[in-house]
This record gives sequence, structure tokens and C-alpha cells, in this order.
Amino acid sequence: MFKRVFLLLALAATVALPFLLRPRQPTATDADDTLVLITPHNEAIRHEFEVGFQHWYRARTGRSVFLDWRVVGGTSDIIRYLDGEYTAAFRNYWTGRLGHPWSTEVQSGFKNSKLPATAPEEIRAARTAFLHSKVSCGIDLFYGGGNYEFVNQANAGTLVDSGLLKLHPEWFTEAVMPRFHDGEEYWDSQGLWFGTVVSSYGILFNRDSLRRLGFHSEPNQWTDLADARFRGEIALCDPTKSGSIAAAFEEVIQQQMQRRLTELRRIDPAGEPKVLERQAVREGWITGIRLLQLIGANARYFTDTSQKPAIDVGAGDCAAGMCIDFYGREEADAVFRRTGTDRLGYVSPPGGSAYSVDPIGLLRGAPHAAVGAAFIEFALSLEGQKLWNFLPGTPDGPQAYALRRLPVRRDFYDHTEWRSFRSDPDVNPYAAGEGMVYHSEWTGALFGEIGFITRVMVQDTHPELVKAWAAIAAAPEPARTAALKILQDVSAVDYEAAFAMVKPALHSKNQADEVRLARDLGDHFRLQYLRAEAAARAGGLRDAR
Repeated sequence: MFKRVFLLLALAATVALPFLLRPRQPTATDADDTLVLITPHNEAIRHEFEVGFQHWYRARTGRSVFLDWRVVGGTSDIIRYLDGEYTAAFRNYWTGRLGHPWSTEVQSGFKNSKLPATAPEEIRAARTAFLHSKVSCGIDLFYGGGNYEFVNQANAGTLVDSGLLKLHPEWFTEAVMPRFHDGEEYWDSQGLWFGTVVSSYGILFNRDSLRRLGFHSEPNQWTDLADARFRGEIALCDPTKSGSIAAAFEEVIQQQMQRRLTELRRIDPAGEPKVLERQAVREGWITGIRLLQLIGANARYFTDTSQKPAIDVGAGDCAAGMCIDFYGREEADAVFRRTGTDRLGYVSPPGGSAYSVDPIGLLRGAPHAAVGAAFIEFALSLEGQKLWNFLPGTPDGPQAYALRRLPVRRDFYDHTEWRSFRSDPDVNPYAAGEGMVYHSEWTGALFGEIGFITRVMVQDTHPELVKAWAAIAAAPEPARTAALKILQDVSAVDYEAAFAMVKPALHSKNQADEVRLARDLGDHFRLQYLRAEAAARAGGLRDAR
């Protein structure tokens, strides 16, 4: 009995000792001020910006600050969370404080920035009441994600002016922070959000896996991922769950549009520019959707988190994956440090990815608005910008992690004396020819629709697509070409259909419309893939006879 008690006590001490010896973590009650942030950023970014801001804030104010990070998932999860919190908060305000009845029309209209003049007075009153209220979701800052989500939040009214434009007008110039670069918007003209760091998208690949699959060259264009030798070897995210992969998918399509426009201008140099552009957009859309279909056919999975593809390529579980640039560079560095080998490579396809921003914005009703505004100022200051690309241990650099990301401030790259401190001294997103020129008028209005189309066409129908693609890869000619033509008939989701059919369903007040369209399109593509598989196998049988 004594031995049992002794063993239990020893086990309890073993479990408890690390917790007892761990340094006490600061809490909100220890600090003078508090800041609540919701973010998709990883732990390394959160840690470095927390430590950096705490030092900066104390030096500026003489006060301590506690950062309360809320991590609910990716950007799409954050948007859903904010939508639910603001809807609940405004309903309480509308019915409790203002004494008005709640309705589905009020719910769908109070954040609608495009209410027609003919909208009922009650709905327009709800919109006005929201924009003049301090309705709160209990969070101060939305930090990280894509500018698409921040533009939508600004239009909805959930973001408010932090005062930074008036405080530092000298920052918002072409020489420091251009408003637009290569077609991408870098900050809001009303000061509702600001890009803090820029990212592009690319391909992380495992050289050992490439050799195993019989490749003699490394991928450097999105089209390379459609090679049938990559079947079951590509790591992808769900574009409806990850804003970053949705942006990468959009850029795949944009590149095909631009390539088609270049070709049409060469064929018809005297052609009317707008006519050629419209033709290129529609034909490039088809080519881009087909390319995403084949990349999806090679996918091993579709994950909810944008960090998983890089990890799995590093482990050799996948040969290649689409990812944000800093995930690719970080994983390649991590593998090199662990193994001393350069088995991982990363490339941003030339002309295939634009530099877009991860913004930050102050939320309506922020309980600690002044502290939130101070954090935004820190993030855009050169002190905050250094954290993104300085090496750990360098002057003003991060403490523990090399974040391997590119600061948004153009003047950061003018400081040649910092080259030895930087993790990526040869990369400058403002250098000529570094990225593609993004045309928001081509696909910006279809950002969510691209994610929906690719999810239904590739992800929901993945078993049928994979079987058809395998059969096509094994089929002889001419059956292979004939079956591929059946597989790649994407007329059901062409450019016109995206506007006329998909967009109304996604923005319908009745969510059943989206569910119904997903079911109908899914059934359409499943049948099509079965037909393509049958055609490929029939050709193979004829050849065998």
C-alpha cells in the first residue's frame, strides 16, 4: 500500500513540477492596459509583435499592456465569428436600446453598404443606426488576412477610423506606403484599414519526391502542378476556408487571362483594346478554371489550414503544395536547419503572383480603442516593420523567430545598412518585375465565387475526378484527348455563369439557394467525370484488342 501511495505521489510531482517551475505568465490584471486582437497569424508572429509592442508602448506611455489574442481559425472563420457577434450585439441595441422590432430584413440590411434608395425606411434606419453606434463585438483589432476581407468589413461598417492617416500623413505617400501597387490596394482611403506586410503565393516542392516521381526539372509555374505524375502528391487548402489559397486560385486565373491578352494583342495588334480585353478575360477564365481542375485532380487532400501543406511537403508526405511565400521559405529553412540538406525548394511563379497585403483595422465599439490605435501605429512604424524581416537577435529585430515576411513600407528597402540584419536581403516587392499586375476589375467581384466553383468542381467531386484523371493518364491516344475534352468541359461555370448563376446564389438571403446550386453543380460534374472515365477506359480496351 505504501509503495502505491509513493508511486502516485511521485507521478503527481512529475506532472506538477513543470507547471510549478514555469515562469509566471502575465495576466490582464497585472497590466495597466489591455488589448484584444482577433487574428489568423501564427504563434511566432503573435509572440514577436506582443513583445515588440509591449516594449514600444511602455517607452511611449510608461504603461504596461496585456495582449489578449483570440484565435478562432483562419480568416474565413474570423469573418463568420465577427458576423455573428455584430449581429447579436446590434440586435440587442436595436431592440433593447432603440425599441424596434427585429426582422430578417433588418438583419440582412444593417451591414449592407449597397442598400438601394428604394429600400424600406426601416432597413435604411437600421443601417444608419449601426453606422452611428458603438456596437461592439468585444474585440479591438482585426489583424491579418487579406485585403478582400478588410474591404468587405469596411463596407459593412465593422471597421472604424483609427486616426492614423491624420497622425502620420507623411507615411501615406508613394515613397513610403503607396495606396496601390501593381493593381493591389495597400490601404483604405478613409483610414479604416492598412496593409502591414506583403505576401505572394507560390509552390513549395520536395526535391526527393520529384526524383521519385521521375521529374528532371523543378516546377516554376502553376501549370507545372497539372502534370499527371503529381497524382495524389499535391497539398492544397479548401479555398472556402483559407483566404490565402482562395487568393492564390484567383491569381492562377488572372495569369491565364493576362497570357491570353498578350497573345490576342500579338495576333491582332490593331484590335480594339477593350474588345481584346473582354475576350481575354472570358477565355482566360476558362483556361484558369481548367488548370485549377487538373491541379485539384492531383491533390492528396484539401485542408482547412494554410500551414499544413508546407509541413507535409517538408515531411515528404506530398511532393509539392501551393502556399503563402513565407510558409514556403520558413519550411525550407526549418528542414535545412534540421537535416543540413536543401531537399525543399520554393518558387513564386514568375508573372503568376502579385504582392498583396495583410491588413489591420480597428473594430467598431473597440473596448480599448486608444490602445488599438497605438498598436496600429506601432505595426506601421519602422520599429514594427523590422520584426517582419530582421533576423532574431539583430538590433530591433525579433527575439526568437525569423518571420521571413516582407514589410509593406517602401522606405524600409531603402536602408541598405540593414541588409546584414535581414532574413531576405535580396527580395524587394517594389523592384520592377517582381510580381504580376493584378486587375481587380477582372476577378475581384468573383473572389468568393472562385472558391465556391473550385470547391464544388474539384473538392466535393474529388473521388470521381481522381478516378477519371487516372484513367485518362493511362489511356492511349486519341482516347486520352477525347476523354480529357469531356473532363474539362467547364461551360457550366464559365465567366458569364459565375455572375449570372453563382453570385446570386452565394448572396441570396435564402441559404438554401447556395446549397441547391452546390448540389446541382456537384451532380453535373460527377456525371461528367464518370463519362470521361468511361471514354478513357473504352479507348484503352479498344487499344488492347
